[in-house]
Amino acid sequence: MAEERLQRRTQFTASAESQKPRLKKGCPAPEFPILEKQNWLIHLHYIRKDYEACKAVIKEQLQETQGLCEYAIYVQALIFRLEGNIQESLELFQTCAVLSPQCADNLKQVARSLFLLGKHKAATEVYNEAAKLNQKDWEICHNLGVCYIYLKQFTKAQDQLHNALQLNKHDLTYIMLGKIHLLEGDLDKAIEIYKKAVEFSPENTELLTTLGLLYLQLGIYQKAFEHLGNALTYDPTNYKAILAAGSMMQTHGDFDVALTKYRVVACAVPESPPLWNNIGMCFFGKKKYVAAISCLKRANYLAPFDWKILYNLGLVHLTMQQYASAFHFLSAAINFQPKMGELYMLLAVALTNLEDTENAKRAYAEAVRLDKCNPLVNLNYAVLLYNQGEKQGALAQYQEMEKKVNLLKDSSSLEFDSEMVEMAQKLGAALQVGEALVWTKPVGAGGTSQPTKPPPLPLEPEPAVEASPAEAPSQIREK
Repeated sequence: MAEERLQRRTQFTASAESQKPRLKKGCPAPEFPILEKQNWLIHLHYIRKDYEACKAVIKEQLQETQGLCEYAIYVQALIFRLEGNIQESLELFQTCAVLSPQCADNLKQVARSLFLLGKHKAATEVYNEAAKLNQKDWEICHNLGVCYIYLKQFTKAQDQLHNALQLNKHDLTYIMLGKIHLLEGDLDKAIEIYKKAVEFSPENTELLTTLGLLYLQLGIYQKAFEHLGNALTYDPTNYKAILAAGSMMQTHGDFDVALTKYRVVACAVPESPPLWNNIGMCFFGKKKYVAAISCLKRANYLAPFDWKILYNLGLVHLTMQQYASAFHFLSAAINFQPKMGELYMLLAVALTNLEDTENAKRAYAEAVRLDKCNPLVNLNYAVLLYNQGEKQGALAQYQEMEKKVNLLKDSSSLEFDSEMVEMAQKLGAALQVGEALVWTKPVGAGGTSQPTKPPPLPLEPEPAVEASPAEAPSQIREK
């Protein structure tokens, strides 16, 4: 029995071997069609940024596979996107999604192309489809949040960005979350977000600079200087931090040191509107008015829609008693910032000196309506009414000014501008109103016809606009 089994096994093995085709000597082995056989070469050329060679290999690969090689199509779509052909890249990524519908990476790239084309709503729909395939991808949550920001759906954007941070913490996600709070005007929450971001990434100069700028906007100069100093420690050539440090020195009247800082910034970003605006206001503080106007006009040329630059140009022209030019720039500033009472007050000063009393009164009335805390508005309006012989109206404005002064005295212990105090005392004596006021807080301008200089423009933080992480082709995927 044992011999029979051995014989049968031997016969079976021999018959199986006899069925295999035998190659003749000297004949090469036949090549089997493999869709991914040149993926390694495509990937190598792409990461070396040799795009022409990469496209040549892709073309050859697609001809051999009759357009079914997913990785070749994927990399060609990336190259098209780098070359600016967003629509063509979208079509190729959609082809990849058809070839491999369960691959979240393909859907992410389709959504990214839609985002770059400005189709944010369509991008959110595709990202949501990708999230169903991969619920633990922080990049999908992050980019969904960015799309919702562009759609002005800030609550959904915050939810997605918080989800991204729970999955994986990244500096860019913190930056976009802080940007949402800045767009909503909530500086305190934005500061809290950036503080957490700095704790996570203490050497990120962009985060340190932005946090310093936010503290600078709130007038917390000690913390602003601390964070800006840390940013300059890690990157001594960070022009945003240098510009902000110069602005702080300018605010405290140290114009020469501020100009030294601005010279460094001018080498890095010579076409920066805030730079030339601040240089102009330094010259204004040094009473070099012609140089100030030259710098401010250059800033205005670089940023013609920035109302702060127009405001400063109007202020300098008022100081030089060029009232028609002042009226021109202040009117332009009001078109961009119609809710700022101080602009109407300066416009009224210009109109008063142009002997247009009726329009000056209208401008003062609008300034009083908009500005509820600056006593200078009421003081200048009272002076105009007194000079026109309207003592009752002047008295009403003077009394309103007193109320604002008392509120400011309770909130701070700083001193008022001496020129303004003197003008108020003279007007009070002329109106025969009680005792002279003892003021203790500056308002930022003095006199009735030529307000003093405003503080230098605060630098606004510039959150990142683009929000998707850097792209690279995925490793060669096996079918």
